[in-house]
Amino acid sequence: MARPAARRPQLGPALRRIVRDAAAKLPEFSHVRASQILIVAGEARRASRATIRPLGDRAQRPEVWFRGTRILYVVTLRPRFFRDSTPEARVATLLHELYHISGRFDGTLHRGRRHAVLGPRFARRLRPIVHRYVEQMAPELLAGVAHHGEVLVRQWLEKPPHVTGRGRGLVRRHYDEAQLFLGPVRMITRRPRRA
Repeated sequence: MARPAARRPQLGPALRRIVRDAAAKLPEFSHVRASQILIVAGEARRASRATIRPLGDRAQRPEVWFRGTRILYVVTLRPRFFRDSTPEARVATLLHELYHISGRFDGTLHRGRRHAVLGPRFARRLRPIVHRYVEQMAPELLAGVAHHGEVLVRQWLEKPPHVTGRGRGLVRRHYDEAQLFLGPVRMITRRPRRA
């Protein structure tokens, strides 16, 4: 008789708990609302670990809703987030994407916190914030991104285009749970080297 497969944890709730906790503890993220951020797994994009996409209320952008709440930002986790990473590096990646969010939390990005504007200063500004947060994180929050093995993560069945409108044919204007599914992703977690 075959043994039952080990239960695969859902990664999304663990990441949302981190977003909520960082917003409560760090003034730099006090404007962030986890309920209006959708976290999904996506395809590779160069060496990126994650990207954030604003869904401001421009007329050409489709609306994304999740559990009855309008989503203003989609964070897409790329394969490098899951593969050969430490829990602390995953937290740093998540905070990196949140750092791009406008202080108005209106579905736009912060104009002054772009890589094109700050260059190497972006990492220098973010590094102490991440360090401060990781130092005070509850162990169970860090454990939520320390899993080694398969996890379930939301993924697009049908991905919203960046714009809708003329010349694009029949494009959906409203996206919700019907266009998402929970799919398995293998996490390979590397333990940090001891000093």
